[in-house]
Amino acid sequence: MNKEVVVGKVNGFLIDEFELEEEQLVPDALMKDDLDIESLDFVDIAVIIEKEFGLKVTSEQMIKIRKLDDLYNFILEYSKN
Repeated sequence: MNKEVVVGKVNGFLIDEFELEEEQLVPDALMKDDLDIESLDFVDIAVIIEKEFGLKVTSEQMIKIRKLDDLYNFILEYSKN
């Protein structure tokens, strides 16, 4: 899986589930400050990642995700393992 596929899937579920606009979804967007993703939303994101990519995500891993690009890179890194 390449980054383009990951970005497409992630952006797709962020638009659908969190009613974000496509122009908001830039790699440097801060999850909390720019995208208004709250702590409980990270739980939903973890569940979606598990369904979409087959990855188990721990709360410790989610805490490290600050920017949208961090989320993309996390999925890329762990989908290779």
